[in-house]
Amino acid sequence: MEYKGCSPGGSVRIDQACEKVLAELECDFVGLALQNTDGPDVKWHYAAGNSNEKYKRITVRYGKGIAGKVISTGRPMYVDNFPDNIAGKALEYPIMLAEGLKHAYAVPIHFKGIPKGVLLIGNRSGQPVSESRQSAAKEAARTLEKKLNG
Repeated sequence: MEYKGCSPGGSVRIDQACEKVLAELECDFVGLALQNTDGPDVKWHYAAGNSNEKYKRITVRYGKGIAGKVISTGRPMYVDNFPDNIAGKALEYPIMLAEGLKHAYAVPIHFKGIPKGVLLIGNRSGQPVSESRQSAAKEAARTLEKKLNG
């Protein structure tokens, strides 16, 4: 499923952008979730470094899961040492479970000033997401915003 806001061929560019973020930030996983245009649900559309295809079947409600929470608050979210340091149950973090991530940082992506997407970077190893990589993830999210809005 492609996001309706993408121009023809846009999905290829987004895939390439995710691969580029994966290589530049030296992380294990990069995912892009977008809120559906016809409802409140949030779905993972693109991934790089994924260990399987489960991300394509993950849909969370607005305000739920990492993607739903980041979109509803409009603020970044950091998950450290999953599942030990989380609020709630591990099942509320399906992307972490599907990809076996221990650390993740998610940044909102805005469409016309409104948070409608999430860029998530994560590591499966014990390597936390450093502050410099968090800053780089924010910059990558701004770049993706331009591609998705453009």
